[in-house]
Amino acid sequence: MQSRPFSYLFSISYFGARYKGWAPQPNQPTVQRRLERVLRHVLGHSDFSLIGASRTDSGVSCLGGFVQVFLREKVDMDLLFPQFKEHLPQDIQLNSVKEVSSTFNLIQSVKQKTYRYYFSNSKSFHPFASAFLVNVSEKLNWESMKNGCQYFVGEYNFKAFCRPSENKIDYRREVVSVRILGSKEFLGQFFPEEIFYFEISGTGFLHHQVRMMMSAIWQIGKGVMDLSEIEARLMTPDKFGMLPPAPANGLVLWETILDNL
Repeated sequence: MQSRPFSYLFSISYFGARYKGWAPQPNQPTVQRRLERVLRHVLGHSDFSLIGASRTDSGVSCLGGFVQVFLREKVDMDLLFPQFKEHLPQDIQLNSVKEVSSTFNLIQSVKQKTYRYYFSNSKSFHPFASAFLVNVSEKLNWESMKNGCQYFVGEYNFKAFCRPSENKIDYRREVVSVRILGSKEFLGQFFPEEIFYFEISGTGFLHHQVRMMMSAIWQIGKGVMDLSEIEARLMTPDKFGMLPPAPANGLVLWETILDNL
């Protein structure tokens, strides 16, 4: 049972390039550690706990995430919220806050997540753009890539599209939609004229799942992998080795939808 009865739900965005993911790691900069440091400074104590809706990997960014903070005493959040924002670095932003019941469970309330993976297919690629997207210079078969996306829709065992763990038993996840679209989010002299994103929505994702799915779609586009291998990996995952994950810098947790609010 939660010993701190007052609970506050924050929405959060961050640019992940400077951080080794969300979760605390020894002697490493992480988003949670940076947030905890600011909370301690503004609150004047460390008698709090927090949980995030997602544990993003090193280098992965987040546009639409949530954090739940538990406190032992009620605070004037209208007064404290601007101070939290003021002391956070510019690559982490708290967007909103609301008080919720201490019985509200953020992890169990996540109904759906949407990730976007940004990439380009250009012969000339400026290094400044590499902070936000990944360039695939080879010729791609876009029809095959878009067809490949549809194989992922449904509930499957995604063990062949993730980094397996000795402690994990259940690799079944439900993917609601997958598509590739053109992007207008990044414009300017350092960006390619055409930018795309691989967008996937589901009830939850495994470690490196989205990045390995993106990697598979690129391999299909290059003609290295056949469409039938996606189906085979979903039907008989133990027969296949781990795919190389796409680089982290193109991935953004785009939206988190909560239930029970």
